[in-house]
Amino acid sequence: MQKLLFIFISLVLYTTTVFAVDATLKIEKDVEQRAHIALIDGSMMENRKVFEVFSSDFKISGHFLTDKKYYRGDIKSNFILPVLKSQEYVLKFSLTQTDKSKLLIRLFHASDSTQIFKKSYALSGIRKMPFLIHKAVSDINNFLKYPDISWINRYVVYTTYTTPGKSEIRLADYTFTYQKTIVKGGLNLFPKWADSRQRSFYYTSYKEALPTLYKLNIYSGVKTRILSSEGMLVCSDVNKEGSKLLLTMAPQGEPNIYEFDIGTKIKKKVTTFKGIDVNGRYSNKEQDIIFVSNRLGYANIFKKSLNSTGASQVVYHGHNNNACDVKGDKIIYASRESNHAFGNNTFNLYLASLTQSDTRPVTTTGSNQFPRFSTDGSVVLFLKQRGHSTSVGYINLISFQTLLFPYNGKRIQSIDW
Repeated sequence: MQKLLFIFISLVLYTTTVFAVDATLKIEKDVEQRAHIALIDGSMMENRKVFEVFSSDFKISGHFLTDKKYYRGDIKSNFILPVLKSQEYVLKFSLTQTDKSKLLIRLFHASDSTQIFKKSYALSGIRKMPFLIHKAVSDINNFLKYPDISWINRYVVYTTYTTPGKSEIRLADYTFTYQKTIVKGGLNLFPKWADSRQRSFYYTSYKEALPTLYKLNIYSGVKTRILSSEGMLVCSDVNKEGSKLLLTMAPQGEPNIYEFDIGTKIKKKVTTFKGIDVNGRYSNKEQDIIFVSNRLGYANIFKKSLNSTGASQVVYHGHNNNACDVKGDKIIYASRESNHAFGNNTFNLYLASLTQSDTRPVTTTGSNQFPRFSTDGSVVLFLKQRGHSTSVGYINLISFQTLLFPYNGKRIQSIDW
């Protein structure tokens, strides 16, 4: 079992190679298509962290160019500094934190100081403050009729190693400003959201004699045992209705992909290759799966129907493509581009189409892994690592704006969005 787990982690969730943080491909969207906005902090106490989260949200949306200068001002006043009149918009905000967090925002046309949008937000406690900011920015974005960016309101769920043989599953906002441990004790790996509303997630526990898949409701705390299996057990995808799972299992020693029906408890073997088939993702209205296999003697991306035996190669660039995600006809995958026995290896992300032959790099240097699409497919989450520390990165595939947030904990084992 340990050998199979090692193979799976090495092939699909590559986490042991030392990563390097370098530049990503920057293709800037025409600045005229993005609105210039300045931020004014009207809080009683200066809080540059709030300013930074606002700035990150506006940047990764792909719809705004934010003034990098930090301004202070009166939240109640309509006065706009003359130096800001050249901006298109000015956002005044005020954050108050006691036993709860309260955020007030006022959006102005900069040229004439006209208020065009005002809203207040509140949450109990202070730790979830970043979600108030994310909601405010997504509301401003919607008010100005830009394409939806509600993905910034979502949780990230991830596993991080704590000590040898032990890990914790945590929740975070996309900036990792908010973090909360939700599963601890033993080795708990591979969290995967169970539904689009993010009320529950699946994960694999290695505390028992056999790897066991559980479903945990993050609001009620109710934990439900799903099934156990010899060798390996990982949930890699959930269908839209939440009624079926794609599992990687190895009851006879070779990892293959199974589809498991939650209602009937029946599992169907989808791949039968005498090698390694892992990391299945639903595709083509859940009629097909995209997965990673070593059928060619190295890790690559393949496609097959859920109801037929044949599999076809999807990716023709690279000779070690060990992780992927799918959204509609788009596929994002990680490809190893160096082969150093010792030292750093380069992994880059590539964006390809399931219906066309074009493939283009999304990153150009460094080592980049765990690509995950946002719910609308416009943004990709990925991981970089420097030494023993990890950074969480985001790339807007439309504007090619990028963000990188240092993660100051221990190594991240797996992540879902």
